[in-house]
Amino acid sequence: MKANILKIDGKKVGDINIDESIFNIEPRVDLISRVVNWQLAKKRVGSHSVLSRSEISLTKTKAFKQKGTGRARRGANSVVQLRGGGVVHGPVIRSHQHKLNKKIRKMGLKSILSSKFRDNNLIIVDKLESDGKTSSLRKNFDKLNINSCCIINDDTSNEFARAISNIPNTKLLPHIGINVYDIAKYKKLLITKEALKKLEERLS
Repeated sequence: MKANILKIDGKKVGDINIDESIFNIEPRVDLISRVVNWQLAKKRVGSHSVLSRSEISLTKTKAFKQKGTGRARRGANSVVQLRGGGVVHGPVIRSHQHKLNKKIRKMGLKSILSSKFRDNNLIIVDKLESDGKTSSLRKNFDKLNINSCCIINDDTSNEFARAISNIPNTKLLPHIGINVYDIAKYKKLLITKEALKKLEERLS
């Protein structure tokens, strides 16, 4: 299956054969959703916590005698019914990570790539060059009709990376860092020819 190769200014420079098993499958929305939830769960800190009754810094002695006061009988001030007391079954520090089969993660990535290609939101460029100026790069993005984009380029330390750092709604990733969440978050996917070959080797 052929796809166009463009320059960063939008001019076509040739064609490239892309793998149909990666970019032309029926997208599985359910798998994309599962992979995104798996990624977001890994990002959660899980530092939420409350104090249980045993952790409250109050005396554990009985607040007043059992009989003769006319009040309801109860124990210490750390009981859950009182303000400042412990919390029953509250959140504790824990990890939200869960396992997800490698095959499902791979199919989720293929599904989102196929979805981008099907919707004409996949842009393959020969190479990413820039003079380091954000204004000139923004003009090239306007020619490519880009206002929200995830960019895959292994060289993340050149002048292009410096120029794009000031453009909102963009993210620059190496091919090894490509993931379902970032591709789904941005409308367009811009990938270099070299990064595309490495991605196909990884997913084949």
